[in-house]
Amino acid sequence: MNQHATYSISASTEVVNKMLRNTYMLLAMTLAFSAVCAAVATAIGISPIASLVLSIGGLVLLFVTLKKADSAAGLAWIFAFTGVEGASLGHLLNTYLGMNNGPMLIMQALGLTAAIFVSLSAYAVTTKKDFSFMRGFLIAGLVVVIVAAIINIFLGNSVVFMALNAGIALLMTGFILFDTSRIVNGGETNYIRATISLYLDFLNLFIAILNLLGINNDD
Repeated sequence: MNQHATYSISASTEVVNKMLRNTYMLLAMTLAFSAVCAAVATAIGISPIASLVLSIGGLVLLFVTLKKADSAAGLAWIFAFTGVEGASLGHLLNTYLGMNNGPMLIMQALGLTAAIFVSLSAYAVTTKKDFSFMRGFLIAGLVVVIVAAIINIFLGNSVVFMALNAGIALLMTGFILFDTSRIVNGGETNYIRATISLYLDFLNLFIAILNLLGINNDD
């Protein structure tokens, strides 16, 4: 009986470890591809309208990728999705590159994002804590942020904008723990869907940190 339990635990651990390897390998590849697409879009100097169209296209591709995640085509779709998402950042990056210390701001935001992401992911993987209890709080927070963001489109208040980005950054730290925990504890068994979740956590955290640094350094 104990021997059988040992084999089950060992098999389960092996499955989780394989899932983690596949997820983080795909995440690294999609982030790199996304960065290349962002660099190309920035170099081309895409317009705000083009960025908006790409963002909408990315949303459509997100749903298609999630639907195709269990098929062989899922890999092609996730690269299409992350490529479009990366390209949609072109105008935003150009805006910050136009500042005196723009390149430094972008590198600082990227470094902070990577440090936070790696630290929280490592914590969730090593402790194997179940962060599923955060689900309700994270969803509620996401709804509040989305509603506030829509309202601020009409208000254009810089204080609200800063508060929104601070809230998004805080929410993404929670989502990193939540999404990593789901993989570790068997709540997510598809590495394409797992990669999408972590990719969005990383991307939104990066944008929020960049906006916060940009506000603080705005001349």
